Amino acid sequence: MKLAVLNPGGNDPEQNFPDHAGTPSENEHAPVNFHGYAACTAGSFHRKDQRVPQETKAVLVLIRRDLKAVRQAIIELRSLGKTVAVAFKEAGAFQVAELLRKPAQLALAQEICARAQGALAATEDLVPLLGALGARTVEFLPTPYPVEDPRWDFDRPWEERSGMLLGTREFNTPSRNHLAALLALRPLAEAMHEPVTVFNVDGWRGRRMLQALKYPEGLLRVVEGLRPYPAYLRILSRHKLVFQLDASGVPGQVAGDALLARTPCIGGNGTTERLVFPDLCGWGRSHEQLFDLAARLLEHPHDAGEVIQRALDAAKDRISFEKTAGRLEKFFSRIHR
Repeated sequence: MKLAVLNPGGNDPEQNFPDHAGTPSENEHAPVNFHGYAACTAGSFHRKDQRVPQETKAVLVLIRRDLKAVRQAIIELRSLGKTVAVAFKEAGAFQVAELLRKPAQLALAQEICARAQGALAATEDLVPLLGALGARTVEFLPTPYPVEDPRWDFDRPWEERSGMLLGTREFNTPSRNHLAALLALRPLAEAMHEPVTVFNVDGWRGRRMLQALKYPEGLLRVVEGLRPYPAYLRILSRHKLVFQLDASGVPGQVAGDALLARTPCIGGNGTTERLVFPDLCGWGRSHEQLFDLAARLLEHPHDAGEVIQRALDAAKDRISFEKTAGRLEKFFSRIHR
């Protein structure tokens, strides 16, 4: 089964995945997040329903801000005999709450779920919500990562790694706890003599905020602006660990990125964090416990290899391309009947 993922009126260009994950490219969207659902089936990603291939019968429509466009796309696809499921594009708990905060938006979301034949939940927390919105069949299916594809193995030796990477980037999203993580990492960086790397995507405002943190000279490494995904993974793989205090309840790309770079990920309550880094994630742990975990990994580098091996074993069973493709095929076969 080849799956088409449709983001009605979205910004991401049309993309085909004939070779599943393919070779890492700096010019195309990586096969992660909802693109991963398409890539694991050698399917395609679209922003117009008219572009969905005639021969592709299974379509996942992403519920996004323009709910009327989502509803119309489902109507058109169902009229063509497609098997249609839906999923929230922005799947964090706060993001979904924001989308449904007005009565008219809630009513449209209920109609969308009723018109579709099923729904996929990228986080376990969304399963009961999608059911309450009227979805006939709901399945929890984490977004996949090509962990079994050697082309997406960005590992590098421990002796080539140094410091900690802050996994989040946004000062202005309170649930990310980006500023809190930077403040909390400073004493750890000083005590362990391990620098902290942070991405600044906020221009001069971000630089002013970072300067106000008053990190000792040499202990804060700032990367200005965004990088293409493969370049970002190469930067990530130069670090001993990734740290975050994200409490957004998101699918968990920070942990997924860390997994491809074979780097331990500490903190965060996202789905990938819970599934592949259960001993390091922020689910049920205090900030102090997370700092202790980071210090322990820095002090005992031989533990990092064991952490990554356990994470890869869990990932191959729960979020690999092969396993996800099989589960998608079974799900769409079930809702088609």
